[in-house]
Amino acid sequence: MTLLSRTLLATAVFLTPFAAVGPAAASPGRCTSSVPYVSGEGGYASYRIPAAVTTRRGTLLAFAEGRRDGPGDTGDIDIVLRRSTDGGCTWGPLTVVAAGDGHTRGNPAPVVDPRTGAVVLVSCANEGTATEAEIMSGQAPPRRVYVQHSWDDGERFSRPRDITAEAALPGWRWYATGPGHALALTRGPHAGRLLVPANHSAAPPAGSPDTGREWRYYGGHALLSDDGGRTWRLGFVDADYDGTVNVNESSAAELPDGRVYLSAREQGGRAPGNRVDAVSADGGETLVRPYTPQPTLAGVPIVQGSILQRSYPGAPLLFSGPSDPTARRALTVWRADDPADGFTPAVTLSSKPAAYSDLVRVNALTTGVLYETGTAGPYETIEFRRLEGL
Repeated sequence: MTLLSRTLLATAVFLTPFAAVGPAAASPGRCTSSVPYVSGEGGYASYRIPAAVTTRRGTLLAFAEGRRDGPGDTGDIDIVLRRSTDGGCTWGPLTVVAAGDGHTRGNPAPVVDPRTGAVVLVSCANEGTATEAEIMSGQAPPRRVYVQHSWDDGERFSRPRDITAEAALPGWRWYATGPGHALALTRGPHAGRLLVPANHSAAPPAGSPDTGREWRYYGGHALLSDDGGRTWRLGFVDADYDGTVNVNESSAAELPDGRVYLSAREQGGRAPGNRVDAVSADGGETLVRPYTPQPTLAGVPIVQGSILQRSYPGAPLLFSGPSDPTARRALTVWRADDPADGFTPAVTLSSKPAAYSDLVRVNALTTGVLYETGTAGPYETIEFRRLEGL
């Protein structure tokens, strides 16, 4: 079957009544954590790549990749969703938002359009037998980029629509949206803009002995929409493939002054550490400076991470990721009053194995962390943790 031949429309059954949104909704005694995804359940061998948003109505949406064949990145992979109406304490049934049909659908990057309240989901797809290395080397077709919309609080999504022509430059091969939530700007001249932090790999220049599999061909970019996700265009493109900083999976947040802060995984470059960051002062069109190492996150291993700017007065910028530099374990949330001054650890959720994560605003007083974790390894479950007052 073709990659688009099956898309199941999500239908959720609420397990609890609708919870209020705002300060009154924060109830520290109600629950601390829940586990929306357990590998081996629901028809999938593994669940990976969490992403979360809270809708205008206060419903929490937890996206993931449902991997039928195991935790590996290649194979029959769907984008799946569970919904919570009580702040992540209980979850409705699993639904399929984008079906792989034997191919790979992944890298969910959801965002809520501040103008309409629609949930916009941008994601990627490739042939189910193709590995990332084969795509980067040109042995398999380039990755495609898709967008979907939900106008009913995440209960149903439109069919995936291919936007690759708008989202990628000629010669790009690998493509990854996020993973994790995308960003809606709320301040300044670009208020209402949707910004998807992403990365790509480029083909080597003509005559080069390189294959394109080399990490130096990774670069970051921003995907922008000023009309609620109907049309898209590229913003900044990091195209310095000299091997110093190799920008990989990325996350974005809007700072209180309206600038966009970007944090990315650094993949095998010559720069020290495994985390790099950049800032845009024009809504993602250009960068004030290139991506550079973030030294206060030097202890994070090579892994995806998430950032979130809380919005109450004096609120910090948060970063989540494993804190053991030698392994994916000990998921920690850091905070920064100003990222230029660096991050400091705020809370470590546990010492257990942990990998990818996504931060989400649950309500005015509660931050959520949706993250991969387990006992023997980091890909056994995707857990949701509520952090009150952070």
